[in-house]
Amino acid sequence: MLIHMPAIDVAAHKTDFAAHLRANGRAEHTVKAYCSDITLLLEWLLAERVVDLEEIDIRHLRTWLALQLQIGRERTTLQREVSAVRAFFGWLTRTGQLAVDPSATLRSPKAARHLPPTLETPEAEAMFEVLSAAVAAAKDETGRARALRDAAIIEVLYGGGVRVAELTGLDVLAIDWARGVIRVLGKGNKERVVPLGRPAFRALQAWLDARHLLANPGELAVFVGDRGARIDQRVVRRLVHRVLAQIPDAPDLGPHGLRHAMATHLLQGGADLRSVQELLGHASLATTQLYTHVTQDRLRAAFNQAHPRA
Repeated sequence: MLIHMPAIDVAAHKTDFAAHLRANGRAEHTVKAYCSDITLLLEWLLAERVVDLEEIDIRHLRTWLALQLQIGRERTTLQREVSAVRAFFGWLTRTGQLAVDPSATLRSPKAARHLPPTLETPEAEAMFEVLSAAVAAAKDETGRARALRDAAIIEVLYGGGVRVAELTGLDVLAIDWARGVIRVLGKGNKERVVPLGRPAFRALQAWLDARHLLANPGELAVFVGDRGARIDQRVVRRLVHRVLAQIPDAPDLGPHGLRHAMATHLLQGGADLRSVQELLGHASLATTQLYTHVTQDRLRAAFNQAHPRA
């Protein structure tokens, strides 16, 4: 039975769509991004005097996406917007708010495949020297605790290749000291076991020994902000940018750049692509290939070494 909605209600649709996404296990950053995309679309439709959901067709959606491209949206952003539109209108159709899904034939633009900048190994080493110097320069116990926290954050981001949301969501009980791993909650609420090296565990231990100086009583998060609650992703991003800004010629990267650097350095050290895929928690091997630098020289060397007809 079709539940006719006479007018587009941006606020109501945003609220209901967000609830639907959360109920289906979507990550909070995905919920926010999708709802932002749908809000922009619905507001544009109203400006175009499309006031009823049943009036929307594929031409409206294609025109809106073309406008997004014209104003300089990256193709990766357009791909997400297409996903948001499909999810939104699919939900409206399944719940009887629309008779026909206007996004059924909407295609996603192909993303330009390019290799993003990454850290060289010496720059990664310099990054940890900067963090160690900050610990040594701390003037009091609280300042030292912050410096130890920052060092542990960078160690886990680079050492484990975890996403920033996985790092901020990490709880104390998710650290398995005996096995040398942490359990993180990745995309789609999928739990993943991530190994860490000795330097990362030493940094974690040093931070946890001082954590009581910053953390609120009963707080479960491994990493807390200056107010004692679970640290915000924006704080982590600012930290990474601030540390890398102190390293000459280092690219300006965020937390995802450290994840990419970890994968790159693993491959350069001889790790196989499938293992890196599992470590990063990628569903597709193609995604792993996009986020890693495998140089033509390295591929040629591997071919010359392994192929019988090289």
